[in-house]
Amino acid sequence: MAHSFSGSLVPCSNMWPSRAKKMITVHIQTLEVDMKFSVPYRATGKEVFDKVTTTMGLRETWYFGLQCAKAGQMWMIDEKRIVDQVYIDDGNKPVQLNLLVKFYPLDVNDLIQDITKHLFFLQVKDQIRSRIIFAPAEVCVMLASYALQAKYGDYDAQKHKIGQLGNEQLIPEQVMNQYLMTKEGWEENVFEWWAEHSSGANIERDREWAELQYLMIAQDLKMFGVNYFLIQNKKGTDLWLGVDAQGLNIYEMENQQKPKIAFPWSEVKNISFQDKKFIIKPVNEKSEEFKFFTKNIRTNRMILQLCVGNHELYARRHKGDTVVVQALKQQAKGQPGIPSEAGTGECQGTREGC
Repeated sequence: MAHSFSGSLVPCSNMWPSRAKKMITVHIQTLEVDMKFSVPYRATGKEVFDKVTTTMGLRETWYFGLQCAKAGQMWMIDEKRIVDQVYIDDGNKPVQLNLLVKFYPLDVNDLIQDITKHLFFLQVKDQIRSRIIFAPAEVCVMLASYALQAKYGDYDAQKHKIGQLGNEQLIPEQVMNQYLMTKEGWEENVFEWWAEHSSGANIERDREWAELQYLMIAQDLKMFGVNYFLIQNKKGTDLWLGVDAQGLNIYEMENQQKPKIAFPWSEVKNISFQDKKFIIKPVNEKSEEFKFFTKNIRTNRMILQLCVGNHELYARRHKGDTVVVQALKQQAKGQPGIPSEAGTGECQGTREGC
């Protein structure tokens, strides 16, 4: 699939030579830890991203990205300077950025590092609790039991009592409101499954095990790993566009789980946009181009960015493991891996190709 860019970039407005040696503070928030760095004023998105992932020991960088905390879903562009992508306060306030999962694998079992799985777990759990990802009540109960296993370890009837978890949100509030059941009743159901995980275990059911079980269930949910955008067709009808690891999907407004039209990556030849119009060109020359419209160019840039990244991962899956991935798998098995310097040489400075 070829990638086109027909939009116009906003001119850089922060290019002051006198600030070449100035430092700025970047505050990075993750669902695990917060970090602050001083970086050169001219630091690019990739330079800041590399500093964060190196500090965290995160090697599967191709799944992650930096998102501006004050600009919705806007992801930082690698080659552009941070100061050209976000507003820099003259009062020396830190630039607020979030490290988040940006791309998802087809199977969570493909995740290698424990830190990668943990960050996925935290983000998916947050999305399910906030109903960004819809899960039926019975699935929410099962997921909550694995979340407790991950946080507290094996269930112990002497230590873990109904009502002792305080304000911990186990089940999404909207799900709880659909049933005539008390908070204690929900906890009792969750505890039953939690006890089931812990009983008669012949394997170590540690945090890593529980978080992977959580993700394996969550990945079967229809909205898992999908980035949604509000669009309109040429008739002005509101629709949802979903971008994920398998391709592009078009949904009706009332149903974000069952696509009306699907464009798998294998059937997409080209994607491009011009102003507010976005165009999907199928591989089959006899098929018509699919055109839709968004509210602004910025949205189209985000859609194109996610399409390019997801398609690159799709292409990678058909080429086999790179040297870096092979080394990470060896290290995960307790075998000697190649040094990080060799991995850097393999990546050639681009995290998508690692």
